[in-house]
Amino acid sequence: MARPAAAYEAAVPPRPACAYTGCYCEENVWKLCEYIRSRDQHPLEEFYAVFISNDSRTIPLWKQKSGHGDQPVVWDYHVVLLHVSRGEQNFIYDLDTVLPFPCPFEVYSLEAFRSDDSLHPQFHRKIRMIRADLYLKTFASDRSHMKDANGKWQKPPPSYPCIETADSKMNLDDFISMNPEVGWGSVFSLPDFVHRFGRQNDYSYSLEGQ
Repeated sequence: MARPAAAYEAAVPPRPACAYTGCYCEENVWKLCEYIRSRDQHPLEEFYAVFISNDSRTIPLWKQKSGHGDQPVVWDYHVVLLHVSRGEQNFIYDLDTVLPFPCPFEVYSLEAFRSDDSLHPQFHRKIRMIRADLYLKTFASDRSHMKDANGKWQKPPPSYPCIETADSKMNLDDFISMNPEVGWGSVFSLPDFVHRFGRQNDYSYSLEGQ
C-alpha cells in the first residue's frame, strides 16, 4: 500500500514561496533544482527535470491553472520536477497545476497526463528527463523564444539574470527536442515513463551520466 503523501517531506518551500514566473516553466524548475542543491536536505541525484513535448510540439495536459473546467491546456512543451523518492512512491513538482504541490506520481499521471490512448497521434506525449545536477550545469536560456518579431516580450521575463553556461547562452531547443541523439538526458514515450516511475519497481536500470 502506498505511503500517504502526508508522510512525505517536501524538498522545496510551499508553492507561494517558490521562485515562479508564468510561462517560464523551464526556469522555474531550474530554480527548484538550485534550491534543493543549496539546502542539501535531499540527495540531488534523486531529482530530475522532466520536459514534456513531442515532434509537433502539441501536448495536452489537464489540471493546469490556465485551463478551464475539465479541458486540457495544449502546450508546446512543459517542464516539471520529478523526485525518485526512497519511499514507496515518487512525486511530481509542477508549479502550474491545480493538483497538490508536490503531487504523488500516480495522482499526477491519472489527473494531469491521463492517457495517450484516446488522443490523436500528434498529441501523444514524450518525455526527456535530465538529472537535476546535470540540468543545473548545462541548461541555458536567453529567453529569446518569448519575444515577438518586434523584439517585445510576449510574457514578462523573470527578474533575475538569464541562465547561461560557459558554453552556451541558449540551448532550450535541445531540451525540448525529443530526438534522443540531441541534448542531455533520456527520452521516453509517456507510457514507458509512467510504467517506470508510477510505482516503486526495481530501479536497477541506470540513468548515470544522463
